[in-house]
Amino acid sequence: MIRSMADLSPEITFALSNAVEPAGRERLFALVYEDMARIARAQLARNQRGNTLDTRALISEAYLKLERAGFDYANRTHFYATVACAMRQVVIDYARSRLAERRGGGAAFVDLDELANHPISVDAQAEQLIAIDSALEKLAALDPRLVKVVELRFFAGLEVSEIADLLGVSEPTIKRDTRAAKAFLQRELARPVA
Repeated sequence: MIRSMADLSPEITFALSNAVEPAGRERLFALVYEDMARIARAQLARNQRGNTLDTRALISEAYLKLERAGFDYANRTHFYATVACAMRQVVIDYARSRLAERRGGGAAFVDLDELANHPISVDAQAEQLIAIDSALEKLAALDPRLVKVVELRFFAGLEVSEIADLLGVSEPTIKRDTRAAKAFLQRELARPVA
């Protein structure tokens, strides 16, 4: 039986405080691996088969980003938000490299409901992922929490209740934030490419 993030909260918090040492990082990684795998699977569930980016590669690349950042996290909320962001960055970097290989086109319209409910291929729709990333960067300048909600919901695949717990707000707040973020992103993604 896999324990939930809430069940492991004290252990994760302790491991985070000791992650500056190699043994502490190993313990932390052992505790959060299943959660990272779940986040990676959610991230890649939107990808159609045939991509070269898989769950293991995504976890490894994200973990390397976390190591380079120095494992300085205030709490588990900060850690999981950083994991989701790191995985988003890895997928976007991968999409950019695939796009560069093809040397093709500009960004196209993206429907967030489609992103949430249907597979999206990193290889085939790199332009769309880059457009989403650009829109999220604009949103971050206005409201960083909305970006965290999007990353945790759409990129990490967490449920509303898990996000509310991680961010320390109510479930209705997360639902409102999701609607606000989707509205902003839809407007940004609907703009013609310059």
